[in-house]
Amino acid sequence: MTTPVIPSLAEQHRRLLDTLPFDDTADFEAVTRGFLGALDPPIVHDTEGRVVWDLASYAFLDGEPPTTVNPSLWRQSQLLTRHGLFEVVPGIYQVRGLDLSVMTLVEGEAGVIVIDPLISCETAAAGLALYRRHRGERPVTGLVYTHSHADHFGGAKGVTTQADVDAGRVPVLAPEGFLEHAISENVHAGTAMARRAGYMYGAALERGPHGQVGAGLGQTTSTGTVSLILPTRDITTTGQEETLDGVRMVFQMAPGTEAPAEMHFHFPGFRALCLAENATHTLHNLLTLRGALVRDPHEWARYLTEAIELFGDDTDVTFSSHHWPTWGHDEVIEYMSLQRDLYAYLHDQTLRMLNAGLVGSEIAEEMVLPPALDRAWHARGYYGSVSHNVKAIYQRYMGWYDGNPANLWQHPPVERGRRYVELMGGAEAVVAKARESYESGDLRWAAEVLSHVVFADPGHAEARALLADTFEQLGYGAENGTWRCAYLSGAHELRKGSFGTPISPVAADVVASLTPAQLFDSMAVRVNGPRCWDERITVDLDLGDGGRFRLRLANGVLTYSTAAQPTPADATLRMPGTALPALMTAASLTPETLAGLGVEIDGDPGALGRLVAALDAPDPDFAIVTP
Repeated sequence: MTTPVIPSLAEQHRRLLDTLPFDDTADFEAVTRGFLGALDPPIVHDTEGRVVWDLASYAFLDGEPPTTVNPSLWRQSQLLTRHGLFEVVPGIYQVRGLDLSVMTLVEGEAGVIVIDPLISCETAAAGLALYRRHRGERPVTGLVYTHSHADHFGGAKGVTTQADVDAGRVPVLAPEGFLEHAISENVHAGTAMARRAGYMYGAALERGPHGQVGAGLGQTTSTGTVSLILPTRDITTTGQEETLDGVRMVFQMAPGTEAPAEMHFHFPGFRALCLAENATHTLHNLLTLRGALVRDPHEWARYLTEAIELFGDDTDVTFSSHHWPTWGHDEVIEYMSLQRDLYAYLHDQTLRMLNAGLVGSEIAEEMVLPPALDRAWHARGYYGSVSHNVKAIYQRYMGWYDGNPANLWQHPPVERGRRYVELMGGAEAVVAKARESYESGDLRWAAEVLSHVVFADPGHAEARALLADTFEQLGYGAENGTWRCAYLSGAHELRKGSFGTPISPVAADVVASLTPAQLFDSMAVRVNGPRCWDERITVDLDLGDGGRFRLRLANGVLTYSTAAQPTPADATLRMPGTALPALMTAASLTPETLAGLGVEIDGDPGALGRLVAALDAPDPDFAIVTP
């Protein structure tokens, strides 16, 4: 079910077509520059024949934008469907359009170095095969992770093997802190983040002018096998130099920018600069819609300034792990400077207005970018947005509370909804007023009041239907790909029910790489505190060479210690450290399960069962647009 575009939205699109520089076709020339070949069709399957990547589903992105898609987002999505193998400069190649991210391949003396092997093993393997088809059967002689997000390491085992890494044939380079952040960033809140990511990327939406048209940073995420090969060499300082397969690389640390662990690096022999994910052809996120820690735009801008100073004079091309390169020394400097100014402007102006007493939502309405940034296609908000980035900066400095005591202790959504609906004369009156707002084009207000009705009375069919229509119109109007996906996903669930979490939040390789402390922390956030206030349980875990840990459950809190204990535990488990992840994530702990894991128990065998019974299973299907 879809609704016709309301007149005010069609007029918005017409104004954009008249005001944005659509006659500038430089990006369309850049995105095809150096093209060598593509997969035909651009579809990737796993070993069981399941489709894990289907760029062919975006074939509709052709011609003029329909009224159901913001014309600026339509343009960005058209660019992102230009796929295949591309030469950046002789010796450096990129595979684009086979995942959310981009894989770069740098030819050395004996083989090829892979930078950021996509999300899935299957897409990474397909990308490497495409490269070899056009450049020969070069072995992989190095692997580089620019930062700690899964779309930049998940396909590692699609381009090399653990055996080759262990044998020293394939060094794996990553920024200091990579491992800690790569395996822990999404563990504690992983279920909630994955559920919300389904909204952010429109996982349940059909591809098409009325559905998912892309996510701004890339079209969508692949759904294959996520792997992790641990780094063998850390990059720790700016100026550090490494040579892989005869290729010299000079590194710049950039932690706390787009990722907690991130780095840039320069190839002097190619006059090429990799900027990881800190300069792309979109305004990036300072806080993603799926949820994350707020990133630091001040440091982000500072590291781009430093990159210009360190490498600008010796750079003729810059590339990142999303989108297409920028060529030409002067063009590179201008591009990097504008990207720098983008994050610095948002940071500085938000702080200026914050110190004048404005709150996040007010600053987001007041913020207007300078003309040079507003008209730069690579500064448009296709992934991050000015609106939610400004609110993120406010949150980073001031927290959730805006200083108004009326907002200090508000009712939660259901109770607030009931009171608003009663105050406004009941559900029927609210829906009638909301319909007037909808028809006049005040979609933001219609969404707000209709959401109150749905939370007060989730069975109110007319309110649900009109809220779905409202979300749909907001999606049609969004320039930001993730906003469009979020609005249309909300409409989908109001009409058809929850689609849950399409993709598992944590891969097996990531779980297997968790330290004991990280595993215990992940258990602690699952403890149902009220259910076990009165429990007192101690369990010792003897992991042999992996150490000895005392787990203690008391007062609804699970803690752990490596210190020597003066009293014996209720139970002691002896097992190999490799069995710990399976033990902590097992669906049941029967004697057969424990024996299969090599676990021996001394003391009260029921203590472990009582400890596990205190844990709640996360809910990957929790409601978002309904109570």
